[in-house]
Amino acid sequence: MNAKHDQIYRILGIDPGTNYMGYGVLEVEGRTLRSVVLGEIDLHKIDNPYSKLRYIFDRVCMLIEEFEPREVALESPFFGRNVQSMLKLGRAQGVAMAAALSRNREVFEYAPSRIKQSIAGIGSASKEQVAGVVMRTLKIEDKPRKLDATDGMAVALCHYFASSSPINAALGTAMVKGLGGDKRAKRCGTTSWESFVRENADRVKG
Repeated sequence: MNAKHDQIYRILGIDPGTNYMGYGVLEVEGRTLRSVVLGEIDLHKIDNPYSKLRYIFDRVCMLIEEFEPREVALESPFFGRNVQSMLKLGRAQGVAMAAALSRNREVFEYAPSRIKQSIAGIGSASKEQVAGVVMRTLKIEDKPRKLDATDGMAVALCHYFASSSPINAALGTAMVKGLGGDKRAKRCGTTSWESFVRENADRVKG
């Protein structure tokens, strides 16, 4: 058995957003999963876009410092028709990643459809369906105020399922992460962002 999963560790899952950013901290002990905390970062009252990005950075850093996750998993960018919305969301995602990397956490990305498939068994599952499965799986009795919170926990669960798979464990560093985890993703080099930074130090500005 992989020694990685013989100890207690935590995963921070983040569902990036520009009005509400959902998050969940999953604790893993062997095959036992526990919900440590889930909630949302409220951004909708912050008008200045740069103040909003700073707030995201600070809050993600605070979550990491408080709950000490070993890994951080995020929902990867999606492609939509509204270019401005995509740009704003991409910035929010990037700042959350930067916050995790600044605290020396390894970062992973998963496509929205892969997260839904992993949790609810269907890539087009609704937020309500995902929330229901997350709550049953982790025995969460009180429904969160917003489903962004269960979306964040779903990202953490998706990462756990992907990283604990015997097939992925056998692949080791070749394990495919992000963009649905298929062969195309592997060809595109979608491994962890920490690996990217380590292998491309000359391209990362201080």
